[in-house]
Amino acid sequence: MPPSDRTGDDASTELIDRRSPRSGGAGQSPTSASPASAPPQNFTQAITIRLRQPAKLRNLELLMLVIAAGICAAAVVLVQLGALGEIDPSVLIAGSSILGLALVFHLVLRVVAREADPFIMPIALALNGVGIAMIYRLDLAEGRSGWGALGIKQIAWTAMAMAIALIALLVIRNYRVLSRYRYIAMATSIVLLLLPLVPGLGRDGLNARVWIDIGPFSFQPGEIGKITLAIFFAGYLVTARDNLSIMGPKILGMRFPRPRDLGPILLVWVVAMGVLIFQRDLGTSLLYFGLFLVMIYVGTGRASWIVLGLTLFLGGAIVASTFLGYVQGRFAAWLNPFDATEYSAVGGSYQLVTGLFGFANGGLVGTGLGQGRPQTTPLAESDYIFASLGEELGLAGIFAILALYLLLVSRGFRIGFVGQDDFGRMLGVGVSFVIALQVFVVLGGVTRVIPLTGLTAPFLAAGGSSLVANWIIVALLLRLSDSIRDQPRTVIG
Repeated sequence: MPPSDRTGDDASTELIDRRSPRSGGAGQSPTSASPASAPPQNFTQAITIRLRQPAKLRNLELLMLVIAAGICAAAVVLVQLGALGEIDPSVLIAGSSILGLALVFHLVLRVVAREADPFIMPIALALNGVGIAMIYRLDLAEGRSGWGALGIKQIAWTAMAMAIALIALLVIRNYRVLSRYRYIAMATSIVLLLLPLVPGLGRDGLNARVWIDIGPFSFQPGEIGKITLAIFFAGYLVTARDNLSIMGPKILGMRFPRPRDLGPILLVWVVAMGVLIFQRDLGTSLLYFGLFLVMIYVGTGRASWIVLGLTLFLGGAIVASTFLGYVQGRFAAWLNPFDATEYSAVGGSYQLVTGLFGFANGGLVGTGLGQGRPQTTPLAESDYIFASLGEELGLAGIFAILALYLLLVSRGFRIGFVGQDDFGRMLGVGVSFVIALQVFVVLGGVTRVIPLTGLTAPFLAAGGSSLVANWIIVALLLRLSDSIRDQPRTVIG
């Protein structure tokens, strides 16, 4: 068997089949093999080559973690110098716990996932740290301190999220096992979606019913639901993609699915519309439907699914904007933000306009950390953290943050497309697209490209639910990337 066909995960060392024609076995002299394809000549060299590449990856990751930690610390120091004129080491000491956890995470990866992608965790840490610095800057502007400061809470949530991600990495030693529980993941997703609607559990008085209160703690179950939905979609599409991609009539050169195969997309569309109607959550509805649409397209390769999906989405958007007052208000504020009626209305365009003014005040290079007035925008630490960063870091800073997101998503897509099995590929693309779509929807809403929604910027915005979910995605990507073998392995018989 050729080396490229033998990629089993159980082999722990790269060995040589001396009876193979490639290594000069029977029927061929040792000198007839080409130098480019010649395997190592002895067992010691094989083990050395096997261990050297993972060591390089982890060493690179350690270097990137040091750089990411330096960026985070520098951002906090600049905030203090800009807002206070002096350095307060207590915040840096509190933030050092995150660096300590990152180093523990790194050491665990050296043992249980030596070939994991070295860029994913440093990028997540850098984004997380920049978000903490901006939230801390808003705490200074609002006079919040102690446990009442959102920045301190964000540090605590980050530590908890990284610990949960580390546990997930240790528990999920073989990600393929998750495909066996796809229907359990589906049931879990449904339960998580319905929890905010349970009387006495869901939080009242908000525009969108997406939070639940358990004692002194509050949580957004839909953030975990997006991960379980990605697991279900990946497992389902692996088993059903032949029927979804091969069967069906051709119309205008495109093969459309049979009516009985339309059930999955119609079911997800109904679920998305239910979230929009009953929970008044436009962002989560868009995220769930967009996730399934992209995954079914990647799984089948049929453009007809995109056509059907966009038709259903546009139809649902038209109906919602016509009959649902909540959606009507979002569209009116989006189309006419500077109208006096919309600007002064409750839930109108005030937040959108002040965010745009913040971007304009920042210009190309920003006012400098601690030098602007991002606190004038409502929810500047969560929904509008992009506007806060745009004011003090400018267009250049926003481009740098988007470059980090782009690199993170591209590494996730690479993991998905180079994966060794269909379930891993689908899951890698799905969880990476979740991050990409959230960034697009959040930044698009803040910059008035699309109507505002209720999503938060991954790793940047204040909130523990989002942090936990996104760090679990990091753990999944690390586990998936560890299964990829860039170099073909030769196994002895």
